[in-house]
Amino acid sequence: MTPELHEKLTQWRRHLHAHPELGLHEKATAAFVQDRLAELGIPFEADIGGHGVVATLTRGSAQGRVGLRADMDALPITEDTGLDYASKNPGVMHACGHDGHTASLLGAAALLVADTSWSGTVDFIFQPAEEGLGGARAMVGAGLFERFPMTRVFGFHNWPGLPAGTIAVHDGVVMASGGRVSIAIEGHAGHAGMPHLTRDPVMAAGHLIVALQSIVARGIDPLDTAVLSLCTLEGGKARNQIAGRVEIGGTLRYHRDAVKDIMVARIEQICAGIATSFDVKVTPEIVMGVGVVVNTPDEAGLARLAAEKVQAEVRRDLAPSMAGEDFAFYLQKRPGAFVWIGNGELRDGAELHGPRYDFNDAILPVASGWMAEVARTALASN
Repeated sequence: MTPELHEKLTQWRRHLHAHPELGLHEKATAAFVQDRLAELGIPFEADIGGHGVVATLTRGSAQGRVGLRADMDALPITEDTGLDYASKNPGVMHACGHDGHTASLLGAAALLVADTSWSGTVDFIFQPAEEGLGGARAMVGAGLFERFPMTRVFGFHNWPGLPAGTIAVHDGVVMASGGRVSIAIEGHAGHAGMPHLTRDPVMAAGHLIVALQSIVARGIDPLDTAVLSLCTLEGGKARNQIAGRVEIGGTLRYHRDAVKDIMVARIEQICAGIATSFDVKVTPEIVMGVGVVVNTPDEAGLARLAAEKVQAEVRRDLAPSMAGEDFAFYLQKRPGAFVWIGNGELRDGAELHGPRYDFNDAILPVASGWMAEVARTALASN
């Protein structure tokens, strides 16, 4: 990558950072991507599964076809970086680095346009709504793999705490599957000074929260991996009234479906027990989200080889994350690999989804270079 291209990608990335858009609302971001693709002379199709964009570049006569993916959406987080290019959209922030992912994929496109040594077809997938809003599912449902019949697909996520430019490639599981947990507790409201005339959902909620934590601690094999986090608690308005309803919200994460089945069954059992114990109605609702991100063996090998070709340090020893990624939907349809590229030192508040997070522009050459190289390597392997 030339210094000139690196500087251009940095400018593009910072423009995207300053103008973040939430999932399902990435109209201006998609338009920006389309303008850059037009400048590069790469044909594209827009409005796929929402604001999704897919560009296609073909060289030579080889029949191989590979996909590269980046996500475009931001998060409902208020930025606290003080950067010159900080978000201009109050309450919305690129706190996960999707601005950097998008710029990196544009950089890979620029590198492959300039290189005439490869042969085949590369599809550049710019995906909306990754942050729990079904963007990958929507693109697949809109006929992504039928309209663009790629046989392999690759992607990456920046990773704070991993040395800048280091590429981690997992053999097998990379990131967790998960679901959203909502629990409604309905009792009988009344005067706080006469609790015997009420059925208290707040007290029931306290016991329920403690009991649910026993699922992972005592119900899951310690050699397995599971998380149940209860993150929201809402109920009551007046300090002198026992509320009539409390709602608890959270998430469960796992790496194996058998673990999920245990967790769901125990949540339902414990909710039923608390309902009986406190004479309240407890209604759990569990909505499963993305699947487990699992690299296929051959594609993990190609990802590793590409990392070595761009002279990045390669790690194979990192444990999978309990965070989720809807790249899983692509891997349910096609073989592929999803890697982590180190974003550098992890600072307080600058972790993923933190208010002081920022994508490290210094890793753009590695990220773009790896994406271009994994496409070339995969096509050559055909």
